[in-house]
Amino acid sequence: MAAAAAVAAAAAAMAAAMVGEQVNSLCEQLVKAVTVIMDPASTQRYRLEALKFCEEFKEKCPICVPCGLKLAEKTQTAIVRHFGLQILEHVVKFRWNSMPRLEKVYLKNNVMGLISSGTQSILEEESHIKDVLSRIVVEMIKREWPQHWPDMLKELDTLSKQGETQTELVMFILLRLAEDVVTFQTLPTQRRRDIQQTLTQNMEKIFSFLLTTLQQNVNKYRRMKTDLTQEPKAQANCRVGIAALNTLAGYIDWVALSHITADNCKLLEMLCLLLNEPELQIGAAECLLIAVSRKGKLEDRKPLMVLFGDVAMHYILSAAQTADGEGLVEKHYVFLKRLCQVLCALGSQLCALLGSDSDVETPPNFGKYLDSFLAFTTHPSQFLRSSTQITWGALFRHEVLSRDPLLLGMIPKYLRASMTNLVKVGFPSKSDSPSCEYSRFDFDSDEDFNAFFNSFRAQQGEVMRMACRLDPRTGFQMAGEWLKYQLTTPVDTGPMNSKTGEGLCSIFSPSFVQWDAMTFFSESVISQMFRTLDKDEIPVNDGIDLLQLVLNFETKDPLILSCVLTNVSALFPFVTYRPEYLPQVLSKLFASVTFEVIEESKAPRTRAVKNVRRHACSSIIKMCRDYPQLVLPNFEVLYNHVKQLLSNELLLTQMEKCALMEALVLISNQFKDYERQKAFLEELMAPVAGLWLSPEMQRVLSDPEAFISYVGADNKIADPILEDPSGLNRSRISFCVYTILGVVKRARWPAAPEEAKAGGFLVGYMPSGSPIYRNPCTEQVLKLLDNLLALIRTHNNLYMPEMVARLGETFAKALDMLEVEKNAILGLPQPLLELYDSPVYKTVLERMQGFFCTLYDNCFHILGNAGPSMQQDFYTVEGLATQLLSSAFINLNNIPDYRLRPMLRVFVKPLVLFCPSEYYETLVCPMLGPLFTYLHMRLSQKWQVINQRSMLCEDDAADDNPESQEMLEEQLVRLLTREVMDLITVCCVSKKGVEHNTAVAVDGDDDEAMATEVTPPASAELTELGKCLMTQEDVCTALLITAYTSLSWKDTLSCQRTTTQLCWPLLKQVLQGNLLPDAVSWFFASVLKGLQTHGQHNGCMAALVHLAFQIYEALRPRYTELKAVMEQIPDIQRDSLEQFDSKLLNPTLQKVADKRRKDHFKRLITGCIGKPLGEQFRKEVHIRNLPSLFKKVKPSLEPDVLENEDGETLTALFES
Repeated sequence: MAAAAAVAAAAAAMAAAMVGEQVNSLCEQLVKAVTVIMDPASTQRYRLEALKFCEEFKEKCPICVPCGLKLAEKTQTAIVRHFGLQILEHVVKFRWNSMPRLEKVYLKNNVMGLISSGTQSILEEESHIKDVLSRIVVEMIKREWPQHWPDMLKELDTLSKQGETQTELVMFILLRLAEDVVTFQTLPTQRRRDIQQTLTQNMEKIFSFLLTTLQQNVNKYRRMKTDLTQEPKAQANCRVGIAALNTLAGYIDWVALSHITADNCKLLEMLCLLLNEPELQIGAAECLLIAVSRKGKLEDRKPLMVLFGDVAMHYILSAAQTADGEGLVEKHYVFLKRLCQVLCALGSQLCALLGSDSDVETPPNFGKYLDSFLAFTTHPSQFLRSSTQITWGALFRHEVLSRDPLLLGMIPKYLRASMTNLVKVGFPSKSDSPSCEYSRFDFDSDEDFNAFFNSFRAQQGEVMRMACRLDPRTGFQMAGEWLKYQLTTPVDTGPMNSKTGEGLCSIFSPSFVQWDAMTFFSESVISQMFRTLDKDEIPVNDGIDLLQLVLNFETKDPLILSCVLTNVSALFPFVTYRPEYLPQVLSKLFASVTFEVIEESKAPRTRAVKNVRRHACSSIIKMCRDYPQLVLPNFEVLYNHVKQLLSNELLLTQMEKCALMEALVLISNQFKDYERQKAFLEELMAPVAGLWLSPEMQRVLSDPEAFISYVGADNKIADPILEDPSGLNRSRISFCVYTILGVVKRARWPAAPEEAKAGGFLVGYMPSGSPIYRNPCTEQVLKLLDNLLALIRTHNNLYMPEMVARLGETFAKALDMLEVEKNAILGLPQPLLELYDSPVYKTVLERMQGFFCTLYDNCFHILGNAGPSMQQDFYTVEGLATQLLSSAFINLNNIPDYRLRPMLRVFVKPLVLFCPSEYYETLVCPMLGPLFTYLHMRLSQKWQVINQRSMLCEDDAADDNPESQEMLEEQLVRLLTREVMDLITVCCVSKKGVEHNTAVAVDGDDDEAMATEVTPPASAELTELGKCLMTQEDVCTALLITAYTSLSWKDTLSCQRTTTQLCWPLLKQVLQGNLLPDAVSWFFASVLKGLQTHGQHNGCMAALVHLAFQIYEALRPRYTELKAVMEQIPDIQRDSLEQFDSKLLNPTLQKVADKRRKDHFKRLITGCIGKPLGEQFRKEVHIRNLPSLFKKVKPSLEPDVLENEDGETLTALFES
């Protein structure tokens, strides 16, 4: 027996020695491989071979654990140790379920041993080693705690008693555990629930442990930090303090508020004390911010008001003063941002807790709080200033606080601060303000800062209006003082002169930024004053005095004049009290309509000059639109003034002429007399009609070749900057089109039915009883319609290859997009200065491009406005459908996407929306049927090209089609897709069911802002037009195929909208008919394809799963083919599918709750739900559920059920 035992022992020793040798040999190879991988001098081939060797080792080697432990020893280099620990992490993540119990115990004990004694000291050890070591422990906890490792927390506590190195690692473990379980939720539901509930049960102990650790280490640090001999020890304690604060931050967010406020808010008190400890203050502020930002029951949040107490407020304010007093250091600046957020969150808590039915009172330190908050609002950092705005708004809006004398006393100070904050300074590239230095920390470029500042200013405007609601007179008084000051201060252009002219401001000039800020301020506070004060309380005399000062102010600077015009508009409501000042206002505005920096200059106008002229025109239109009764007595003066300006063909641009004509049309609506207004419009449009209907113009508009020649697009120009022989011809066409558009858009009958009837506008009633009105412009506009349609047909034909070939050398790209349009679609910012200082069109080519682009858009705007403007008179034009099909919809194959988009948006959509149902059959259906069929074909081809492009990796065509061009084309296809799907939705789905956003998504606005609410309301029904379209087989087919095919086009926003709003209502309409089995299978498969493409986006995925579920439930009983489609899904569980089907097909079975049925269905189709690229090739981690802790075991269970899958009982797996 003894001999046998000795032999066995010798054999075991031999085997161990052999394994030991094998481990040593493998480790040597692994060290070499890791060295090659990390050595920058290694060749690509060697690096790939080494990487392959390492990966295969991790996947296949049976002795990974001893090798990993050997490589993780302290004697190895940090890179090798990290790789050794990575091996152990890989083993835990991917092999744990198949490992024998003893090997698990062995690994766990060795890892705990590494924490205990296998790392360098806290100050020497590399952070990535600490990180991976804590990850290994957390991975084991996720698999075994609490059921098989009940003493885990005790073991961590014991380890922490060994010293700072171990305590820091324990902190990392606890933080990582909270992040994985609560924040990121990276484990199965049952395991997550088990661990989170056990954490919650032990939270008192955990919090006590964290607080004690923090307190002890902070106390030691404070004692030793002044003693230079103890510096390493002090640093070690400081490190542990920082780790404890980081760990607390991971728990404060979700634990019960009672833990945060326990012991008279001991935690909050400690955190406030630490705000004055430079090394720990950022961590403390982070924890404080999370605590103060907590939501929950108001009762539980009341203790947080302790932070308004003397002690807490003193520490917060002194910390802010100290950090700010030490100049701009990044660390201190980050801390200031956190403190500012803490004060904002405190304000939000106060607003939530203080109410008319609450026992919380305004804190005694509220005044001190407001002073400190104002200090952040007046700080040089634009970012800090902007951070306070939302809280100011909440305070000014609050039902109780808005009446508080302290807050009311703060309004003048806040408005004074706003006067400074509205001045646009602080560009990171400049040094003309203390803000610039801070901006260099916060913004990458001037464009970034500009975008931020514009939204910050808009936010300030909102808050200023709220403040002025509480105290309107103070705001008005300040605006008046500032306006007077600006009017009397000499202009300072600063070092950068404008290119517009010598001695003029650029957008960065000191004078302009002050004028700009003052204008925004006065506009905000004056408009609010008129809304807040009663009529007899308005300070009319003061307002009129200011208006006179502004009207008498003369300047030749276009940027400042633009501000002056805005002030005229802001002060204009005072004229309603003193109408005698109207002629002066009109005179000022008309003088600005013809503004030039240098009179009679031939140089192209800059954008700043054009903006002034356009601003004056829009001010006149706005005045006529908002105060028509006030302007009506001066109509003749206005009309004569406009006639005088129009008599000089070169004085105004076509847009300016038409803006003034629009203003006249708006006033003519106040005649409230059909015959008088009709006669006026006839007189106004006589020059246009004469020009538009002339034989020459008729010839030019009807023939593409004649048109190209007339507008000068077939010329070769020697001087592309100044020479433009056909400019006048183009301007004549533009003038006619602009005028027709202005009249169609603005001419209307009176809104009041009695006035409309008395004025002769009413011509009868619809069968439904609604009145039918006639528009006084109808006769004039319809006379010009034939030539307008001829122009549209000609314009469409310009895109034919033979016509493009006729364009002159200078104008070969005349039909291309303007650079500005491209930049808008690609989301590229414009250089700031260029916007104002460069000419509107730099060359004759750009002018030609602008002409074609504007002409095309305006023609379709006329057709889009014709329906709502002329109503039945337009919809009953003889053969209108045929005329439109042969003009607007001709040669669509050659029309580029960037022209097709506006056509759909500004013409087809309003034409359909405003069309009375009587004309659906005769006008809308004959037009939309071919259009939808064509659009589906076009989009399918475009998406096919995009998909093929993304599949091909070759770069053969890179030179002909650069990446930016591909991006532009792709983005245009996306935007066109959205336009088409939006049009179909508007036509087919009733607005009761789904809120349509008729404004098209901003170019470049993508799927990040997607809603995750996916189930469409039950009332999403088809409109009358939708039903009419669906009765026509070819249109019905086109609609269904377009809607369902679009689900797999790579545009997430379009997919989500179509899924939630369109697909089901369309399909539901044809469910009762006899659908072919192939068609049903295709619809279902299309949704599954959509899931494959968009499954990675939660909003889309949820919507598509819901749609697939609806289709399967509704059609599976009639079509067994759907089951065959389901069976093709990768990794589908057949038995689970059978179970789902049997419940669905057996009506006698009790229906399972809808959510559970849907969850079951979602599990079935998981195999076809697309994953993000980062997860597609990731190896699956499987964490097994352990026997549940929190369910009562039913008494009928057999004893062996208490054993788990490996036959082990529920005794602890890890003995401590």
